[in-house]
Amino acid sequence: MTSEPSYRPGASERANEQVRVYEATDGAERWDNRGVPVVILSTRGRHSGAIRKMPLMRVTDGEKYAVIASLGGAPKHPVWYLNLQADPVVALQDKAVKRRYRAHTATGQERAEWWARAVSVWPDYAKYQTKTDREIPVVILEPLPDQD
Repeated sequence: MTSEPSYRPGASERANEQVRVYEATDGAERWDNRGVPVVILSTRGRHSGAIRKMPLMRVTDGEKYAVIASLGGAPKHPVWYLNLQADPVVALQDKAVKRRYRAHTATGQERAEWWARAVSVWPDYAKYQTKTDREIPVVILEPLPDQD
């Protein structure tokens, strides 16, 4: 019998507390950042194998989601982005709805369309891009078939 990987909180106490409350209330509390809705992304740690969770801005077209690997414009990618590159099957919670998705980094026209959508949701993304030489990755999450 294999056990489920354990959850390992990240370095940000603020993010950890938001994840804890969001999950405990199915997003009824701590559902936003400055009034903008967030989702909880769960990845598998590429070194530890532990589940890692991060609140990220809610960018969706109603079926797919995009998560933006901005790290506030830092020169390096966020750890969660490196994790999903190693294992692209992730979980996402949007309020009470929890599903599994397959992630891929958008390029070309797909990236341009989702980047515009993301900036309309969270205008700070455009500012973050000016602070770094790296192109901030736009990651598309496509739903996996429901499992019974």
